[in-house]
Amino acid sequence: MSEVKLTAETRSEFGKGAARRIRRDNKVPGVLYGHGSDPLHLTLPGHELLLALRTPNVLISLDIDGKSNELAIPKSVQRDPLKGFLEHVDLLLVKRGEKVTVEVPVHAEGELAPGGNLLEHVLNALPVEAEATHIPEALTVSVEGLEAGASVLAKDITLPSGVSLAVEEDAVVLQVLQAQVEEAVEGEETEGEEVAEA
Repeated sequence: MSEVKLTAETRSEFGKGAARRIRRDNKVPGVLYGHGSDPLHLTLPGHELLLALRTPNVLISLDIDGKSNELAIPKSVQRDPLKGFLEHVDLLLVKRGEKVTVEVPVHAEGELAPGGNLLEHVLNALPVEAEATHIPEALTVSVEGLEAGASVLAKDITLPSGVSLAVEEDAVVLQVLQAQVEEAVEGEETEGEEVAEA
C-alpha cells in the first residue's frame, strides 16, 4: 500500500465564497475527522491530492501547518459533475495498527468458457476490514473457464494476510451470464418460420 505525503493548512473561512477562493488557488477544501476529535477544516494542494486519489484507499500522511503529522484515508470525495475537478474531500483519521473497514476494487483476470458469455460485476468493490497501513489496492479473481450460471462469492476470494471480509460470505461478487444476443436471434428466426408456414 502506498503512502502519500501532503502538506495541509488549517482554514478558518467557510461557505461557498471561501471554497471558491480556495479552488481558484488550485487547492481543495477538506475536513479531517475521527477518533472522537473535533473536525479539522483543511486546505489541501489540489494537484497532489488528485494524483494521490488515483490509488483507491490511499494512505495520506498529512503535515498540518508544519506542526502535526496525521494519517488519514479518503472517506468521501466530491467532484464537479461536468469538469471533474475536486470540490471537497472528507478524510478519516487513522492510526498505525488500527483496523478500518474499506471497499477494495475487484479485478477479474482470465478468459471465460467459450460461448460468448458475459461477466457481470455484482460488486465492483469488496468491503473488507484491514489495518489502516496495510489496505490492499485491489483484489484479483481468476474467472478462467467459468461457464454461464457460475458465480464467485465473497468467500471464494483470496484475501491477503490480516484482511477479513466485512460482508456476508455468500455475497455474490461476480457472475457469468449467458449472452442474450444469441437467444434473440433464435427467437426471430422461429417467428419468421411461423409466418412462412401461415
